[in-house]
Amino acid sequence: MIGAIAGDIIGSRFEWVYMKSKDFDLFPPKKCFFTDDSVMTIAIAAALADWKSDGGELHDHAIRRMQEFGRRFPHAGYGGNFKRWLKSDDPQPYNSWGNGSAMRVSACGWAANSIEEAVALSDAVTAVTHDHPEGLKGAAATSVCIYLARTGKTKDEIRQYLEDHFYRIDSTLDEIRPAYRFDVSCQGSVPQAMASFFEATSLVDAIRNAISLGGDADTLAAIAGSVAGAYYGVPDEIRMQALQHLDPFLREAFLGAEHKLKELDDGHA
Repeated sequence: MIGAIAGDIIGSRFEWVYMKSKDFDLFPPKKCFFTDDSVMTIAIAAALADWKSDGGELHDHAIRRMQEFGRRFPHAGYGGNFKRWLKSDDPQPYNSWGNGSAMRVSACGWAANSIEEAVALSDAVTAVTHDHPEGLKGAAATSVCIYLARTGKTKDEIRQYLEDHFYRIDSTLDEIRPAYRFDVSCQGSVPQAMASFFEATSLVDAIRNAISLGGDADTLAAIAGSVAGAYYGVPDEIRMQALQHLDPFLREAFLGAEHKLKELDDGHA
């Protein structure tokens, strides 16, 4: 989860910039900030922690936490449809295929105990807004790759599963980069984020790869960072910097959800 948050914060200053290089500072003073990607990542983590400890419907926990966090941070960069959903007294899914489903789902990959559960958890928290097949697919692909990464699968094994069940990764980053532009669809950003992970040598390298494509930088980096963080781990310095860039409420909520999910997982084991 912290890999997604780090990717979002590092990528925040490059959204709409069309960065085409990996040569940049990670956390320059007063230039990086959290966006809706981090807010919703933490909201989903809190919803999963609530559901695992209290029971009930994960769908309902997701709506409650997403609206709570979204209303508390109304200017974090949400799209128009999602803003209306946040304000609604009767929130309904709106057939979205946007990559907002994939950027927020990382806690599902950490909470799951099987590939099937990684998909089921992802579907439950995604369908509250992004009920289009492509929106569900992008989130599920991300959740499953995180699950496979954190459970010791190799990159070749992760890639094979991704290509067999979700997306073909047919191009290298060098082939993607020159013509790639801002694309908020799952189908136009999740495969590129995964390619950024597959060609990386570390979490930071995956985030740099994603930003260097020059697209929806914070979201590409959040998705790539979520998988790379599960695969490589998150260096202490990156974790510390990411947490320091969060609002105190978000930082406390993240640490609380992270602790509760780990505690519940240890009890399950």
